[in-house]
Amino acid sequence: MKNTDPEAAKGVLYGLAAYTMWGCFPLYFALFSGVPAFEVLVHRVIWSCVFLAVVVSFLKRWQPIRAALAHPKKLGVVFGCAVFIAVNWGVYIYAVETRHVLQASLGYFLTPLVNVGLGMLVLRESITRLQIVAVALATVAILYQLFLLGVVPWITLVLAFSFGTYGLLRKQVELDGLSGLFVETLLLLPLSLLALATLSANGTSHFADEPALTWLLISSGVVTAIPLLAFAGAARRLRLATVGFLMYINPTIQFLIALLVFHEPLSNEKLISFVMIWVALGVYSWSAWCGRHRSVKP
Repeated sequence: MKNTDPEAAKGVLYGLAAYTMWGCFPLYFALFSGVPAFEVLVHRVIWSCVFLAVVVSFLKRWQPIRAALAHPKKLGVVFGCAVFIAVNWGVYIYAVETRHVLQASLGYFLTPLVNVGLGMLVLRESITRLQIVAVALATVAILYQLFLLGVVPWITLVLAFSFGTYGLLRKQVELDGLSGLFVETLLLLPLSLLALATLSANGTSHFADEPALTWLLISSGVVTAIPLLAFAGAARRLRLATVGFLMYINPTIQFLIALLVFHEPLSNEKLISFVMIWVALGVYSWSAWCGRHRSVKP
C-alpha cells in the first residue's frame, strides 16, 4: 500500500483553505453595508496592489514582473484580464450588498461549464458528448429562469462569463497567479486612484469616516491576496482535476450562507434551476473523471 504523498496532502489543505475563504466572502463583504459597491471595488484594487507588492518583495518574485512590464505592447491581454476580473469583483460585491448571493453562487457553479463552452467556441477545443450534454443542461437552466420567472439572471451570467473570459485570457499570459494578479491590479491602479480622488473631491468617499471602516477597506487587499496564495500552493501540488473538484466548495458555501445567514428566498423555480446546474456539473465531473482514467491507461 502506497503512503500518502505529503506534498499532495498539503495541496489538498491549501485548496480547502482557498476555496473555503472564497466561499465565506459574502460574510466579509456584507460588512461594507452603506458603502457603494463601486467604492469598495476601488479600494480592493488599490490595497490589493499594495499588499501584493509587499508579498512579491518578501518572496523576491520581481523578476517575472519586471520582464512583463519591460514589454508594454504585450500587456494588452493582461489589461483585458484586469478589466474582466474588475467586473467580476464589482458585480460580486454588488450581489452581496443587495443580497443576491444565491445568484452569485449559481454564477460560480456555472463557471466550469462556461469554461467548457468558451473553450469549444473560441479555442476550438474538442469536447466529449457528456460535456455537450452538461453545457446544454446549464443553458436550459438559465433559459428556464428567463422564461418562467421573466427575469434575466444577469448577476449569474456576468459573474460566470466575466470569470470564464478572465480564465480564457489568462491562459495566454505566462505570468504565474501571484505575479499576474499584481500586474493586473497595477494596471488598474491609476484609474482606481483617480476614482478615489474624485470621490474624495465630491465628498462622497467613506474612507476616513470611521476608523473601523477605514481599516476594513484597507483589509480588502489582504483578504484578496491570502486565498490566492493558498490556491497557488494547491495548484503547484495537485492535479488539475483535483483542483477542479475542490472548486465546488466555494459556491456551495455561498449557497448555504445565502440560505442560512442572509435568509434569501429560494423559490421552487430557482431551486429547479440549481438542480439542473448541479446535474450538469455532475455530468461534467463524471466526464472529467472518465477522461482522467482513459489518459492513464497504458
